[in-house]
Amino acid sequence: MRIIVWLFRAFIFIVLFTFALGNQQEGSVWWFPGHEWRTQMVFIVLAAFGLGCAFGVFAMVPSWWRHRRVAKRHAASLQPSLDATAPLPDSAIVLTQPPRDGI
Repeated sequence: MRIIVWLFRAFIFIVLFTFALGNQQEGSVWWFPGHEWRTQMVFIVLAAFGLGCAFGVFAMVPSWWRHRRVAKRHAASLQPSLDATAPLPDSAIVLTQPPRDGI
């Protein structure tokens, strides 16, 4: 499985490297009248991709906060009020560490 993952990563790297080599011509971005940014086209595409990713993450933050608040409220309502001196039932499983897949 590791070999497949590394082959996939190598393929992605080769595709992106080829894309960068193919877009070395100079491009320009016109901002406001009289302001221009001139650089290689690959940097313009990279900047647009990075800004789009950042905008997407920042747009999702309020939704993440709302879902986290609802999940905390739901988890708090599910927790039973256990007495510290009361014994646990035989069916109770107490985990000291979170379960790990594959082990």
